[in-house]
Amino acid sequence: MDIKTRIAKSIKENHPVIGVAVGSGLSAKQVAEGGADFILALSAGKFRNAGVSSMGCMLPFANSNDMNLEFAKKEILPRVKNIPVVFGAFAADITKSNDTLLADIIEAGFVGVNNFPTVALIDGNYRKALEKSGLGFQREVEFI
Repeated sequence: MDIKTRIAKSIKENHPVIGVAVGSGLSAKQVAEGGADFILALSAGKFRNAGVSSMGCMLPFANSNDMNLEFAKKEILPRVKNIPVVFGAFAADITKSNDTLLADIIEAGFVGVNNFPTVALIDGNYRKALEKSGLGFQREVEFI
């Protein structure tokens, strides 16, 4: 069942719509069996699973999209065949064009994309620099 059908069914049956960000293949399998409508593959999930705050995904030690794509393809997608998985993409990634990133996401088998982490979580001089360089909120809007 596709994501739109699953969500519409939950709403029609007056059930909450449940989307879960997971940090491991085991947790993906558990939430799928528990009846979640969709799974979010976020880089923050990998950090939380390792005992690090979700904000750890904002640290500049690896490419967030590459790390998340590798993690989700290995851990999440193979374990949940009957539940839609949405990819959490970092829209301000300067290493790939939006078209290339979206092609990678589609090819891997994700059903949708959301933006994570977002520059909305950043403030101060760093946020100003991102906005000035064209990597801020407007880029995220254009990506989505």
